[in-house]
Amino acid sequence: MKANARDIRSALERPSPDIRLYLLHGPDGSATAELAALLAKAMGPEAERVDLDGATLRSDPARLSDEAASMSLFGGARHIRVSPAGEECLDAFTALLAADHAGNPVVALAPTVKSTAKIVKLAIDSRRAMAFAAYEPSAADLERLAAAMARDQGLRPTNTAAARLAATCGGDRAVLAREIEKLALFLDAAPDRPHDLDDAALDAIGADLGEAEMTQVVEAVVTGHTAALGAELGRLSEAGTSPIPWLRLLARRLMTLAEMKAEIDAGATQDTVFKRHRIFFKEEAATGQALRRWTPAMLSTALTRVRHAERAIMASGNAGSVLADHALTELTRGVERRG
Repeated sequence: MKANARDIRSALERPSPDIRLYLLHGPDGSATAELAALLAKAMGPEAERVDLDGATLRSDPARLSDEAASMSLFGGARHIRVSPAGEECLDAFTALLAADHAGNPVVALAPTVKSTAKIVKLAIDSRRAMAFAAYEPSAADLERLAAAMARDQGLRPTNTAAARLAATCGGDRAVLAREIEKLALFLDAAPDRPHDLDDAALDAIGADLGEAEMTQVVEAVVTGHTAALGAELGRLSEAGTSPIPWLRLLARRLMTLAEMKAEIDAGATQDTVFKRHRIFFKEEAATGQALRRWTPAMLSTALTRVRHAERAIMASGNAGSVLADHALTELTRGVERRG
């Protein structure tokens, strides 16, 4: 069945044994990650989580049904997360929904899957599944969200401050929340002691990252310029800015390249694909070079590495930023060697 935002949140907070598969698709990866975390929280801190990916299920479609029907090693709660998921999971999802028994819920994160995909249709048509499409909020929506979250922390943002916060987060709610918490701490603000939030406060802690700056990092990776990437990473590190916004932008760029590559491989001309994806004429040469340089396997691997880098940064108690810098540097070197 097809779910709206309220329905899917409610279902994941209180999972029903009648629902075997929660399919979260669409480009807003931060929203789907947040929703997947709701299921993990609902299952309890002691629950066992089994992680699978699309490549595993493509080679062994029965694996998912087996895991969904298996008991936890210690007899407690158990749930399965499939990430990333794509059309290669169709046989596995079909078997899961048709199985006689499946006691463990499955949540699948499919960031590159469109609403017309076969796995989406499968989930919508089944009474044992829920499908939710997460799309990135508009700039106006993000500004309203930033203002509301700031007020919850005791901050009174100006219009320009709210707009800058929205641009800073790169569409990621978790990044936005951390930036606001950092500002509240800097200004010693709280609901019982509100404080004005203006551009001066944002400048003081470096909470700003423009689209142009993010694009420079993304282009360094996509074009395989390791030296340029190192310079950009160093500059952003000195500014104390979270890397998650540009990682999100990079993920979107990689997904777009993957879609364009698939369309060209299916027989579409490059000019037709460029028009469909609204590639600016000044960017056509660089985009064409990227399509020749990147293979589908490279794009899939790169997207996985970017997602892993995001998770490393989000996790506490580790060198997340260092791990992310290393992963992206290795990725860029691989592209550079193909040049």
